[in-house]
Amino acid sequence: MTDGTATAELDSALERHRVELTGYCYRMLGSSFEAEDAVQDTLVRAWRNHEKFEGRSSLRSWLYRIATNVCLDMLAAGNKRARPMDLSESTPLAQAALAPRPDNTWLEPMPDARALPTTDDPAEAAVAKESVRLAFMAALQQLPPKQRAVLILREVLAWRASEVAELLDTSVASVNSALQRARATLAERAGQEPAGAVSDPLDEEQRKLLERYVAAFEGYDMTALTALLHEDAVMTMPPFDLWLAGPADITGFMTTIGASCAGSRLLPVQANGLPGFAHYKPDPEQGGFTPWAVQVLELSDGRITGFHCFLDTARWFPLFGLPLRLEAETDQIEEGQ
Repeated sequence: MTDGTATAELDSALERHRVELTGYCYRMLGSSFEAEDAVQDTLVRAWRNHEKFEGRSSLRSWLYRIATNVCLDMLAAGNKRARPMDLSESTPLAQAALAPRPDNTWLEPMPDARALPTTDDPAEAAVAKESVRLAFMAALQQLPPKQRAVLILREVLAWRASEVAELLDTSVASVNSALQRARATLAERAGQEPAGAVSDPLDEEQRKLLERYVAAFEGYDMTALTALLHEDAVMTMPPFDLWLAGPADITGFMTTIGASCAGSRLLPVQANGLPGFAHYKPDPEQGGFTPWAVQVLELSDGRITGFHCFLDTARWFPLFGLPLRLEAETDQIEEGQ
């Protein structure tokens, strides 16, 4: 085997693990961009040190060990990414003000295709999607980094306690103790979150709910939109720390501060194991439509419970592979779908 062939085979072997490693690092870090940086660092370290790999574990286990160390190093500064509702109380519409916080404050969205490996096992796919949903991701960020790693490896990736202990250079008893504490923290937070259930794939009721949502949003029909929102629905808009609770304040915001979104267009996306949309609003100067937000929706009991708008379109639209402009309305929408 020539050196060139061996290098190509190593590159291919490492690359096969990119998506699952990205999902792991995303769960650890809460940032899509930091996750991709961590995976790139992992693969570079593995490539440079492959000759030292003694084969006592699988290549996959070795890569997870490297990725875990990379993530733990990145988390050493102690920053915990969050959603607006994790940082403050909801703001009444009358007091609404758009105050941004730095990018590293926020839990970031992630396209499903970049973090969820394809699988023929429906149960495995469902667990993977549930483990990147925004509420679960926010709860993960409250765990100390090593507890976070233990919970993800044991509960999401189904590693044995002995495998996790070897990866973390610790004992099985220590792994089991960390898992118990992590479970207790997540159980406590679960009681504070509204119930949510998204079928995989979406069931007929959920598909029709989304169709009605698109019609109401694009038509800017606040009466129709109100009928689709749960009474406890929340709306967030990172990088702004403002968040709104309840249909009245959400629709009131949309017809006042957010009134320029009337006449918008939505393209479907898949993010965080949830349905979402790329939101383009009218461009009054040049015509057509300009990017405004990636929306991620949470659903429960036939209603929308979470309406999360990530506004940094210069970052999010390229990550999702979305066009930065819609010129011809009908042609571009058909292409995006």
